[in-house]
Amino acid sequence: MRQVVLKHALEDKPRAADFTLIDAPRPQCPDGGVLVTLSHVSMDPYVGARLRGRHMGEPAPEPGVEAIPGHGVGVVIESRCEDFAKGEAVHLMEAGWREYAAAPASAARRIDTEGIDPALHLSALGMPGLTAWAGITRLAQVCEGETVLIDAAAGAVGGTAGQIARAKGAARVIGIAGGPEKCALVTGEYGFDACIDYKQDGWEARLKDALPDGLNVHFENVSSDILNLALTMMKPYGRAILCGLAAHYQTGQPAPGINFGPVIGARAGLHGLVVYDFYDRWDAFAGEIAPMVREGRLRLAHDIADGLDAAPAAFERLMDGKNRGKALIAL
Repeated sequence: MRQVVLKHALEDKPRAADFTLIDAPRPQCPDGGVLVTLSHVSMDPYVGARLRGRHMGEPAPEPGVEAIPGHGVGVVIESRCEDFAKGEAVHLMEAGWREYAAAPASAARRIDTEGIDPALHLSALGMPGLTAWAGITRLAQVCEGETVLIDAAAGAVGGTAGQIARAKGAARVIGIAGGPEKCALVTGEYGFDACIDYKQDGWEARLKDALPDGLNVHFENVSSDILNLALTMMKPYGRAILCGLAAHYQTGQPAPGINFGPVIGARAGLHGLVVYDFYDRWDAFAGEIAPMVREGRLRLAHDIADGLDAAPAAFERLMDGKNRGKALIAL
């Protein structure tokens, strides 16, 4: 079995040269668990911090030994439990960048692949989708007629969040993304009303022009700088969802502080979002979102690395923000 591992311990932002592909024994199916041949594995921005032991207290994988962490989907080839049968499609929380993965039944979920690409269970119907759904429907509780602002709007979480907000009746959904290609994806494929390119000079003024009446909900994925700007445009009793700080994941430095003046002035609510808190609601999320995906009412672009050999270079692109859509490895 082939798998991707670190060459050495990391201190800085991961580069393609920091990874290597090795041969390892195929895992054994555990008692009460399953053995799965993987078809797709997820690459996620937070993993860059996890590889340095700087994400939510989770340890970095052992260099040269442990596969790079990532959710995965595939087919059960051996089962030693009553919950899953051979041939069933499943999602694994901890699959790793490798060809086969073993897991206890508690760490596997049966997935619906009827009319749905299995890869979507790592994007719109995976952890990014669950994150977006939790933030929009459970924390922000977006209502009909509201205006929603989302940064990193071309990403898997941001793109899904905007489409769910629209489905919940948001009157206007505005995105922030980097570059004309990503902005075209946000407005053309995901259906946002406008997308502001933060790489262009004067983007802050254009953002304010796009929100002449202010906003009700801001979904923050990038930085405290953008959050502070959004708070100056918040309507009374607006809500800001603090999902991520991607711009700070690889710096090793804490994000600058929040300006609380606009928070007080708008009587705004700030909600931290950690997706792990919503794992027990995955069935409710999937039940609501799967029909939207199957019917084409919710779409998400995939940026796919073809095979484990291509994974290190694809992950470097992800770390540099050059991916277009959800980053995945197809096996």
